[in-house]
Amino acid sequence: MKRARALWGRVPAPVVDLALVLAAAVDVRLNLWDDTRPGIALAALGCAALAFRRRFPLCVFLLTLPISLTQPVAVAPLAALFTLAERSRNRPLLAACVGLTAVANSIPWPLGGLTEVGRTMTLLTLVYGLATAAAPVLIAHLLQAHGDLARRLVEVEEVREHERALHAQAVLARERAQLAREMHDVVSHQVGLIAVRAGTLQVATKDADAKEAARTIRSLSVTTLDELRTMVTLLRASGGHATDLTPQPTLADLRKLVESSGTHAELTGELPPTVGSPEQRALYRTVQEALTNVRKHAPGATACVELWQDGEAIGVTVTNTPPTRPSLSLPGSQQGLVGLRERAEILHGTLQAGPTAEGGYRVRLRIPLSAD
Repeated sequence: MKRARALWGRVPAPVVDLALVLAAAVDVRLNLWDDTRPGIALAALGCAALAFRRRFPLCVFLLTLPISLTQPVAVAPLAALFTLAERSRNRPLLAACVGLTAVANSIPWPLGGLTEVGRTMTLLTLVYGLATAAAPVLIAHLLQAHGDLARRLVEVEEVREHERALHAQAVLARERAQLAREMHDVVSHQVGLIAVRAGTLQVATKDADAKEAARTIRSLSVTTLDELRTMVTLLRASGGHATDLTPQPTLADLRKLVESSGTHAELTGELPPTVGSPEQRALYRTVQEALTNVRKHAPGATACVELWQDGEAIGVTVTNTPPTRPSLSLPGSQQGLVGLRERAEILHGTLQAGPTAEGGYRVRLRIPLSAD
C-alpha cells in the first residue's frame, strides 16, 4: 500500500486533474438524464470546474452540484466533495454539503415528475444519497487522520532523537567534568609536588649541574601545570556534576598523603569506619587540595589536618600558618576549590575556605552522615 501511494504521489497534479475531468465527462455522457442545452451546459461546467478543485474546493463543489440532479451517482460532485473534505476540517460545512448532495440526488428531475414518485421511494433515495455522499467525506477524513498520525510519529521520533542527543551530551559533559577533576586532583597534585621539590633543590644545591637540572625540571613542571590548567578549563567548560572515577583513595590513605605532601603537616582525629566511599573520597580530595595549596602558596608554613565528627555530620579542617618565605611562581587552574565545592554539594555538604586572623588559611569540609 505504501508503494502504491508513493507511485501515485509521483504522478503530476495536472495529469491527475485532467484524468478526473475526462472521467467525469465520460460519466456524464453515459448517465446524463437531462440532454437539453441547459443541462448539458451545467454538466460541462461542472466537469471543467474539477480542474480547479485544489484551489477553490467549495466553489467547484457548488458548480458540480447540479449534476447530481440529473443522474443518481455522479463522479464530478463526489470528487469535488472528496477534495473539499480533504482540505477542510469544518464539520458543519461538510455535513451541509453532504446533505445538499443527498437532497440533489433524491429530487426527481425534471421537477415535474416529483408527484409521480412516492414518499417511500423519495425517502429511500435520500438515505441512499446520504450514504453515497458521506463515503468520500469519510475516506478523506481517514486519509487526514492517517496523515496526522504519520506527522505525529515523525514528531515523536524527532523528539526522541533530540532527547537521545541531549542525553549523550549530558553523559559527555559528566565524563569531561570527571576527567577535569581527576586531572586536577591527581595529576596536578603530583606535578606540583615535582615543581616544588625541584625548586627547593635548585635553591639548596651548590653543584652547577644539579642546579641546572633542577631548574630544567622545575621549568618543565611549571609548563606542564600551565598546560594542565588549560586542559582542565576546557574540559570543565562543558562539564557538570559527575560521579567519581574508580579506583579512588580512602581515609586509610590520608596518613600517607600527609607524610608525602612536602609540608610540615600533622594529622589528628578519627572518623567512624561506617563512613561511605563517596564521603571518604571527598575528605581525601579536600586534604589533598588544601596541602597542595599550602605547598604552592605558603612555603615554610605548617599545617594541621583535623578529622572530626559533630553529631550527624563528619568533616575535615585543614589549617596552615602564614608562609615563612616567598612563594614560587606556579600557575594555578583556579578550579580546585570549585571542584571541592561540587563534591560537597553532591553529598549535600558544605565547603568553607578563607584566610585566618593569624595570616594563614583554613579549608573546612562538612558532610552530613545521612547523605548516603
